[in-house]
Amino acid sequence: MRPDRISPALRPVCLFLVLIGCGPMVAPDVKRFLEPELSVSDRPPDAAPGACYSRDMTPAIIETITEQQVVQPPEIADDGTVLTPGAYRTVTEARIVQDRRDIWFETLCPADMTPQFIASLQRALAARGLYEDAITAEMNIETQLAIRRFQRPEGLHSAVLSVAAAKRLGLAVYDRAEAVARR
Repeated sequence: MRPDRISPALRPVCLFLVLIGCGPMVAPDVKRFLEPELSVSDRPPDAAPGACYSRDMTPAIIETITEQQVVQPPEIADDGTVLTPGAYRTVTEARIVQDRRDIWFETLCPADMTPQFIASLQRALAARGLYEDAITAEMNIETQLAIRRFQRPEGLHSAVLSVAAAKRLGLAVYDRAEAVARR
């Protein structure tokens, strides 16, 4: 398409798109989106012995309220006519409705995340339309994103697989806490 046939309003957008296509593609820094590595000592106070845990932080819920406040009230004559209109100002206020909070949840321990288990996890997620990559038996970013999509409706926004989610997926999960309690 010739440049003179492009609408003048769209020319800056087209130029921007052309310039983006000319530059090298740089991978974004996604370290801040990765799940934190938790140490064995990083556990909730009521942790079952021998079980592994992770945590998710729920975001704060913020409500924005905008209202009109009277600066100068209107001046009204006895017959109801407005002599001088009122003056108002718009005030916007953000209020925290619910604070952010930590949610601890039981996870599979690293020793339980075998290649066979991860392959079964990928197949279970694929059967639900959440994982579309090859079955690699590796905990790759696509698997983590699928885990996050599976757990999100339950209120857990983590890419770390919870024991409860593994059980809902129909995966056989060895419950370390129950095994320790039986001894």
